[in-house]
Amino acid sequence: MDPGHSQVIRIDAVWLATTPMDMRAGTDTALARVVGVFGAAHPHTAYLFANKRANRLKVLVHDGMGIWLAARRLHQGKFAWPLGSAAAQLSLSRAQLDALVLGLPWQRMGEAGIIRMV
Repeated sequence: MDPGHSQVIRIDAVWLATTPMDMRAGTDTALARVVGVFGAAHPHTAYLFANKRANRLKVLVHDGMGIWLAARRLHQGKFAWPLGSAAAQLSLSRAQLDALVLGLPWQRMGEAGIIRMV
């Protein structure tokens, strides 16, 4: 980590739920959804959910002491979301998370930012 930057929320693992979630869900409802889909909310883990249209995103993070819930909305377009996927959950790398929240095709990101698919 750069000594000039402090880390507010540590994220060691990122999980994405492929089934849409109602974006009106608050912290308790989102946490219940995490437990239902992933079995438990693990410390330093981010859990991502999108709505049916995939233009809104919620991220729940357990920081080891409490729960953070953040939301992001795209004004145009939609997130590259695997709706209707056979898998109920997917693991993402940090580079994939960074691409996803920007609305970029995160599935194309490999390790160290290498693009592996065209």
